[in-house]
Amino acid sequence: MNKYRLIFTPRSPILYQFLLLIFVLQSFNCQAQYNMITPPSLQKGDTVAILATARKNTDDNLKPAIALLKSWGLEVVIGNTIGLDNDQLAGTDEERAADFQKQLDNPNIKAIWCVKGGYGTVRMIDLLDFTAFKKNPKWIVGFSDVTVLHNHLNTMGYKSIHGIMPITAPKATPQAIETLRIALFGEKLSYEIDPFLMNRPGKATGELVGGNLSILYSLFGSPSAIDCTDKILFIEDLDEYLYHIDRMMMNLKRNGCLESIKGIVVGSMTKMKDNDIPWGKNAIEIIEDVTKKYNIPVLYNFPAGHIQDNRALILGNNVTIDVNIKCSTLVFE
Repeated sequence: MNKYRLIFTPRSPILYQFLLLIFVLQSFNCQAQYNMITPPSLQKGDTVAILATARKNTDDNLKPAIALLKSWGLEVVIGNTIGLDNDQLAGTDEERAADFQKQLDNPNIKAIWCVKGGYGTVRMIDLLDFTAFKKNPKWIVGFSDVTVLHNHLNTMGYKSIHGIMPITAPKATPQAIETLRIALFGEKLSYEIDPFLMNRPGKATGELVGGNLSILYSLFGSPSAIDCTDKILFIEDLDEYLYHIDRMMMNLKRNGCLESIKGIVVGSMTKMKDNDIPWGKNAIEIIEDVTKKYNIPVLYNFPAGHIQDNRALILGNNVTIDVNIKCSTLVFE
């Protein structure tokens, strides 16, 4: 068998320098990918676009949301999808994508506020081109089905805002409304949360990711799936059978997501359903049962999700959660 040795000549220092340069550039690139990009904070006079990415909606119920934005000194543009009717959806996939693309590409639009959730965003996500967005990032705002956009933006390295939407604004609590304003205008965002019996104490720092559990579950294995490694995972859901919650949590366990995260923030689990033969646990107990083997803090009953007190969360932002028996905190860096 022939044996080979790498023989260094007097010119080897050049080779070392070349290899070092490659290492530094790769390290810089990894660091650049790790640092999430924050869209510019809104200023008075900026323009926000309201449009539909999923379920259809008319403009009859948008007056409170428009008035709210104007009270903050913002201008409003109503997208072409508002009023479109394609069965459940606000127009065809191509029409919804074209409207979203128009607002993405317009440098004068500083934020896109998705009008409502439901289902349909995933049908248009692959029709979008984020080239112009990368040159002029802007805030994408919403929750529920908008989790598709939140997760997709996260894989691209951009932050977004999980918060109330135009149709939920009229019934939102003052706290939910104010936290959205704080997030949009770049002010300091932090929360103090009352004790909850099932909280698992601990402290952790990491990038906040997640959203609606059903949507997260549906995206795993796709290009829009989030990387859970060293993250703080936020989950919430609505109108699901309890065994569905168990199935989705088992998926998170089996795909390694729960193995790699630093902590969990659980929002509202609203209007859960059961079968004639009960599952035997409520949604919180299901989450606790699946996650109890992991030595991570878990903060339950966080005010976010399909509830009136839907506080804003900046997904992609680093946060520190401190869960204890007296008063838990979630602080955005």
